[in-house]
Amino acid sequence: MIRAALLLASSLVSGFTFSETIDVEYSRFYSHVKKLDNEDTQALQFAFGFIRVGEGRLCGIEQAEIVTDKKKMPLDVSEEGRFTVPAEKALKLANALVRISLEERANVCDMSVQLETKPEYLKQYYTKDELDFLYEQYAAFFNEMGSFLSFMMPSVKGLMVQFNDKHLDFVTPQGVKVNNGIMQLDEEWLKDAKDLTLPEAPLRITAMASS
Repeated sequence: MIRAALLLASSLVSGFTFSETIDVEYSRFYSHVKKLDNEDTQALQFAFGFIRVGEGRLCGIEQAEIVTDKKKMPLDVSEEGRFTVPAEKALKLANALVRISLEERANVCDMSVQLETKPEYLKQYYTKDELDFLYEQYAAFFNEMGSFLSFMMPSVKGLMVQFNDKHLDFVTPQGVKVNNGIMQLDEEWLKDAKDLTLPEAPLRITAMASS
């Protein structure tokens, strides 16, 4: 009888999922998003998430919202576990909080900040002008940050296209390869490119950068 009770208790503990809700000052997010509040970087956004310590994957997020004394603003959370926040100085002045309900304990999840292309610029076909526009957006951001900070920022060496399917292998009509869901478009290719046809709209586009 005692043994059965111990086995039941062990089963309940092993099947229990730890979760936690945390509040983070909106000002911490605003310090990032305000850097993109200009025409030179209008196609870019910062996406926030939490990396599971020691595993490299994103921690699950049940929900996220901005909270002030007067209202709550729900934030969209992607299936991947990332979210964006608006760049509103009024929220900073109101000492707003970003409330995140994690599916795991907070002490095993570290905040992750990712610079990427906004969803409205993700599609299956790009003209050369559109590719140049995205490249120039990243170049403008890194150049601006490099002139603002006292240390050298990396320079943009191209664009990286990431797809939902991490096992995707494909060759575009333009001869560009997708390997394990990743496509790299370096400066030389972009310089000579005419257009680009993808197998599907990508998950995100980020910068290829080097020091």
